[in-house]
Amino acid sequence: MKQDYFSTNNIKYIDYKDIEILKKFLNPNGKIISHKRTGVTSRNQRKLATAIKNARFLGLLPFVAK
Repeated sequence: MKQDYFSTNNIKYIDYKDIEILKKFLNPNGKIISHKRTGVTSRNQRKLATAIKNARFLGLLPFVAK
């Protein structure tokens, strides 16, 4: 079983401005990778999805990769 990325790195708050971390949870097409594949807990997956959607809305991340 995979370890939760955020708990192993002592990340308490998933920030929408931290693009490098958020890109780790996107596939090459720009879709959010499921928590089963990444090993993130469901609570952190929901926070991650919200952060990615906020970053997309502000133009920090693309909605779809070309």
